[in-house]
Amino acid sequence: MNHLKKNLVFVFIVTIFLSSFLSSGCAHKPDINASEVSSPAANPQPEPQAASDDSKTTARKDALTHEPEDELDLWDKENTPKSSEKPAAASPESGEKPEAETFDEGLNDDLDIWDAQVEEESAHVPDPLAPWNRIMFQFNDKLYFRVLKPVAKGYRAVTPELFRIGVKNFFQNLATPIRLVNCILQGKISAAEIELARFIVNSTAGIVGFGDVADKDPQLKKPSEEDLGQTLAVYGVGNGFYIVWPIMGPSTLRDSAGMIGDLFLNPLSHPDMPAEASAGITAFEVINETSFRLGDYETFKEAAIEPYESLRDAYIQYRKKKVKDTEKGKGEKRYDILIKDMIHKWIN
Repeated sequence: MNHLKKNLVFVFIVTIFLSSFLSSGCAHKPDINASEVSSPAANPQPEPQAASDDSKTTARKDALTHEPEDELDLWDKENTPKSSEKPAAASPESGEKPEAETFDEGLNDDLDIWDAQVEEESAHVPDPLAPWNRIMFQFNDKLYFRVLKPVAKGYRAVTPELFRIGVKNFFQNLATPIRLVNCILQGKISAAEIELARFIVNSTAGIVGFGDVADKDPQLKKPSEEDLGQTLAVYGVGNGFYIVWPIMGPSTLRDSAGMIGDLFLNPLSHPDMPAEASAGITAFEVINETSFRLGDYETFKEAAIEPYESLRDAYIQYRKKKVKDTEKGKGEKRYDILIKDMIHKWIN
């Protein structure tokens, strides 16, 4: 039994000794085959030299690949306007108008110009009697400078302005029937009422019209003057052709017919009045009126390149404006439409 224990102890000691010997020897030997037996899965990092070559190859490829892109980017930068050069978006605060609105406004301006040209062409009055009209223009021109102007100038020199204003008011008041009837025919009832009220006030308080007392009342301010030529225009009668009358001056076929109609409403053209008296009173009225306008015709003629054509165009535009004012001045009650309907019913 003791012999067995000794053997076991001996074996145990020998085993410990061999184990310690082997352990010390293996620990001092270098592990030469560790890198050779290691698998890629166990060590995924590349070797230092291989990694350097791959980076050079990749850099070379990147340089070849990105070189054209860099040139294109450089070209784009040179040809692309800078942010400061780009048109800023329009804002309400800046007051600038968007490009679309500017285009629309430009188109509208062109259309407005075209409409104005069409309107001007439609308002053109033919002048088939130009030879006759030019002769009459020269006649009236010489009549003004040789007769009317010297007489009016002398009349103004010897006559007080207050008297001349009174004479002007008198003839203005005397022509009330012409304006009154044409206001009614045009449907301007409010203007007709003012004309009637002014006639009553000035004929009484104004001493037969020499004083314009009614003009002091804001509600009785003088309305626009109306005549039969404007009334015919309201009812659709065209200008016809241009014509120049001796002494009376420029007119159109429509306005000439209107002047004849207005003669029946003028108290100075009453059948019981002698022709000599009527002509003398009319001449005096013209001289008195001219005394307020000395120099106007001279200024107009000096500024005109072609006086005949300038006077013709000025007269046509003046009458056109008068007709437009007539259209705007109509009252709310369109009696002129009722009159038109009555005329159409009577014709049909």
